[in-house]
Amino acid sequence: MATIKDVAKLAGVSTTTVSHVLNNTRFVAKETQERVYDAVKSLNYAPSAVARSLKVNQTRTLGLLVTSSSNPFFAEVVQGVEAACFKEGYSLLLCTIEGDRQKLRHYLETLVAKRIDGLLLMCTEYDPLLFSLLESYESLPQVIMDWGPSNEFMDKIQDNSAQGGYLATRYLIEQGHTAIGCLTGPMEKLPSQQRLTGFQQAMEEAKLTINSEWIIAGDFEAVSGEQAFKAIWSLTERPTAMFVCNDVMAMGMISAAYKGGVKVPEALSVIGYDDIPMAKYFIPPLTSISQPKRELGKMAVTTLVDKIKRKRKKGRTLLLETKLSVRCSVSRRG
Repeated sequence: MATIKDVAKLAGVSTTTVSHVLNNTRFVAKETQERVYDAVKSLNYAPSAVARSLKVNQTRTLGLLVTSSSNPFFAEVVQGVEAACFKEGYSLLLCTIEGDRQKLRHYLETLVAKRIDGLLLMCTEYDPLLFSLLESYESLPQVIMDWGPSNEFMDKIQDNSAQGGYLATRYLIEQGHTAIGCLTGPMEKLPSQQRLTGFQQAMEEAKLTINSEWIIAGDFEAVSGEQAFKAIWSLTERPTAMFVCNDVMAMGMISAAYKGGVKVPEALSVIGYDDIPMAKYFIPPLTSISQPKRELGKMAVTTLVDKIKRKRKKGRTLLLETKLSVRCSVSRRG
C-alpha cells in the first residue's frame, strides 16, 4: 500500500507539500499540484483517515442514538440525517437503544471512543440515565431531535407542537364539529403537553366545552389508539371527532372503530399527527398534521456541524412549522 512518502518521492516534492495539496491548507503552484495528483493516481494512494483525524482532531464522523425505531416517523428523520451527513462530508454511525440501558451505556461509550465529532439524539422518552450520561460528555457537541430536557449545552430541534395541535382542532371546528376529544401521548413528554395546549386553545377560542372524559393519555403506539376508542365508545355521551396526537395511534383508533362497526368519518372523524408515509394509503386516507421529518433530520445535522465548526457551547432551541394535510378521515357536519 502506497504511503504519503511514496507520493512525495514520485512527485519530487516534500511530504508537507503533498499534505497541503490534498488538504488544501496552503497555496501550491498549479504545476506542483498536478504532479502530486498524478502521483496519487499512479500509486492509487488513499490518505489514512485515522492519521488525518489524529492530526486535525476531527474524524468527520457523527453519531446518532435512536431510543426507538418502531415508529415510521423515525425512519424518515433518519433518512434526512443520512442525506445531510453525506452532503456535509460526514460519515454516520447509527445506534438504536430500544429501551435497553445496557445498550445505551455501551453505544455511548463506543461512539465517544471512536472520537465522533458530534452526537445526534432522537429520543421518545425521558430516561434520567441517558441524560445524566450525556451531561458527563458535555464537551461533545450534541443536538437532540423531537424532544428532550432543557440544559445549557444541548441544541434542540422540535416541531411547533402547540401550533400543530391548534391547526388540527381548528380544522375540526371549521368542519362543524363541536364535540371534540383528544388522545394525547404520554403527558410527561413535552410534545404531548404542547399538542394538548394547542387543542385547548382552539376549543377556548371557539367557546366550546372541553369534556374531560374525552381527553385520554396514550403512549404513541397503535394499541393505545384501540384502547382509547373502546373507552370513548363505551360512554353515553360521545364525541363526533377526535384529535389524535400521532398517526400510529390514529390508525389504531380507526382500526378499532372498523372492528366495532363504527364508520370513519361518518360516525367519528379522526385527525392524526406526523403525516407518516402510510397515512395517505390508510382506509380512509388519514387527515394529519404534517411535520417536515426529513427537514428535521437535515436541520439537526446542519445545526450540529455549525456547533462543531464555531465551537459553540451554549444550547438553543429551533422550531419547525407544521401544516395540515387534508384527506378523507374527517367529515363535515351541519
